[in-house]
Amino acid sequence: MFRGENRIPKSVKIGYGLYIGHGGPVIINPTAVIGNNVNLSQFTTIGSNEGKAAIIGDNVYIGPNVCLVENITIGNNVTIGAGSVVTKSIPDNATAVGNYAKVINYDNPGKYIGNRWQDI
Repeated sequence: MFRGENRIPKSVKIGYGLYIGHGGPVIINPTAVIGNNVNLSQFTTIGSNEGKAAIIGDNVYIGPNVCLVENITIGNNVTIGAGSVVTKSIPDNATAVGNYAKVINYDNPGKYIGNRWQDI
């Protein structure tokens, strides 16, 4: 039975400044890599059935109900819209939405990342 809890194995490589909106739940494959200043919204899944999971860059906002599927790369400064299913890599500085996700613009992505961790 699903209890609404986060499933983040300790083997996941996570950078500084991870933020999980509304407390989750999120499900993350043990092989995922998450960069600095990543916002994961509720009901996010980073999964894989065939091996490695996604590599997520820095300053990335992932909206609610997003699925990142298999071995893809999400670039730096990326925004992924709510309900997207991402099956292909997304380049730096892009906003992607849809099922299956497509880049729609390069207009100020990553703007929803607040309180960024900064190495001093």
